[in-house]
Amino acid sequence: MRSSIVCVIGLALAAAACSGAASDRAPDWATVQDTTHRVAGVEGLAGPEAVRYDPEQDVYFVANFNGEAAGDSNGFISRVGPDGVVESLRFMVGAPDAPLHGPRGMAITGDTLWVADAEGIHGFDRHNGTHLRFVDFGQFEPGFLNDIAPGPDGALYITDTGRSRVYRMMADDVAIAVEDSLLGPPNGITWDAEDERFILAPWGSPTFHAWRPPGDELEPIATGSTSGRFDGIEIVSGRVIAASQVDSSLHVLEDGSSRPFIRVPGRPADIGVDTQRGRVAVPYIALDRVDIWRLPGGER
Repeated sequence: MRSSIVCVIGLALAAAACSGAASDRAPDWATVQDTTHRVAGVEGLAGPEAVRYDPEQDVYFVANFNGEAAGDSNGFISRVGPDGVVESLRFMVGAPDAPLHGPRGMAITGDTLWVADAEGIHGFDRHNGTHLRFVDFGQFEPGFLNDIAPGPDGALYITDTGRSRVYRMMADDVAIAVEDSLLGPPNGITWDAEDERFILAPWGSPTFHAWRPPGDELEPIATGSTSGRFDGIEIVSGRVIAASQVDSSLHVLEDGSSRPFIRVPGRPADIGVDTQRGRVAVPYIALDRVDIWRLPGGER
């Protein structure tokens, strides 16, 4: 039975790819979507873990492990057009004294793309790909630096899934902002400007938490319908969406719980949202691919 299901999913995905177009039926938040709303696929990647959309340049940045998540010094960032065409496969690489090992979550402030890596945070010029700086987190013995989100105070906030922490980084000054077993531990992080809080996607528990710095209190806001292992998290049209590696779906948080609204063909990692077209880019490490999906209200 399982192999039959896999075959059906594969045939549906192939049909969507061959047609070159998404379904005429508009997706909505109430219905679980399928592969007919996949509008593009990005092939030829190497363990893509995260995607960040740059609205000013109208491109996606894709972080590629290219092997191990730590220690092999061969990770890179690709630059991909909104249609899924790879413009530059190795657009950003590390410096000789600060190599990219397994790049993952990314954030943009000003002209800099910030990238979480095994040993610290890299900064790149988002226009030409030049490596600008590296902030070493070695003093904290990080477990797995994972995702990044800018805060309203101008600082960057970085999750450490291995240590169940969130760090605050302002220039070269790094500190533990919150550390608590209730974090779950945290994987994805995003800033909720409307309610002035961060929302944390849990890896080791089903509970999503809100956190308002500089305090240390964590507010449970939703319980996932899976047992955890949520990855990327974003806010779209006032809704919180998160990637679940348990059921290979994107979930939407509603009324204190989560439910799937897009079924994807692999385990989704750190998603990126095209805010101009209303689309979400979903990376699958094991498939060496990123799929671009139409969101409710978005363009075909």
